[in-house]
Amino acid sequence: MSQKTILYVEDNEFNRKIVRQLLAKTSYSLVEAMDGEAGVAAALAAPPDLILMDIQLPKMSGLDATRQLRGDARTAAVPIIVVTSFALSGDDQKAKAAGATAYLAKPYSPRELLAKIRAIVPEA
Repeated sequence: MSQKTILYVEDNEFNRKIVRQLLAKTSYSLVEAMDGEAGVAAALAAPPDLILMDIQLPKMSGLDATRQLRGDARTAAVPIIVVTSFALSGDDQKAKAAGATAYLAKPYSPRELLAKIRAIVPEA
């Protein structure tokens, strides 16, 4: 089995650092993108096994990026977990409508995130 790759699309360095440290103790490989456009480009260039997508992103929102990835044959089946601190009522429905596989509101426990990742994409 080959190493599973996770693409994390997040503009906040602190949040990226938390996920970086969390995944450092696993066999997952992490690729990072700082905005929606870069996230879409990275996913299309080398489709990952899973995408963690923030909603509030510069250049292109996470929901728009998710819709774009769902519309491309290369990434249509890649699981996407939408992660957002804007857990307003209806955000989970918007995320699902955009094509998200799962939804996680910030603040979340790193253990909870890792459990969700492993449930969708088991480690190699």
